[in-house]
Amino acid sequence: QVQLVESGGGLVQAGGSLRLSCAVSRSIFRFYAMGWYRQAPGKQRELVANIATSGGSTYYADSVKGRFTISRDNPKNTVYLQMNSLKPEDTAVYYCNAKSTDGTYWGQGTQVTVSS
Repeated sequence: QVQLVESGGGLVQAGGSLRLSCAVSRSIFRFYAMGWYRQAPGKQRELVANIATSGGSTYYADSVKGRFTISRDNPKNTVYLQMNSLKPEDTAVYYCNAKSTDGTYWGQGTQVTVSS
């Protein structure tokens, strides 16, 4: 019923930038939090950034602080992840996540590859 569609991934050289988008099929106000996770080969999925719908408070993993920014556009039902100063260790599949009292929802993922 709920669909999250990510876009914006691709191949970029170290030091470059990408902006990921997550389009949601319903008002993001239906969720108490939106976030971005990533999963690198052979590793568990980890939380990268999170934004609360109430108040807009944000959280960032230590590894991306100062480089990544999560934001939202409520009328467009879209959440973004701006990624600057990308490093090879940022290479992963990035997933959009939404949490509500009904459950947790995931997008299909978008590949980000950072080369040296």
